[in-house]
Amino acid sequence: MPKIKTHRAAAKRFNKTASGEFKRFKAYKSHILEKKTPKRKRNLRKATLASAGDRRNLVKLLPYA
Repeated sequence: MPKIKTHRAAAKRFNKTASGEFKRFKAYKSHILEKKTPKRKRNLRKATLASAGDRRNLVKLLPYA
């Protein structure tokens, strides 16, 4: 079997944790920040885990992660 190519865009956006889940950063933190509350912006800094539905696709996109 030939090697499977890694989806480079997904590789730049997701990291695999030790337990096999995928870590991602939150959206909506790039612009239009004046109207967002400090609490909301602070919570957008934190990483979170990809949902279960996305995880199935990420396994295919990142075969060697």
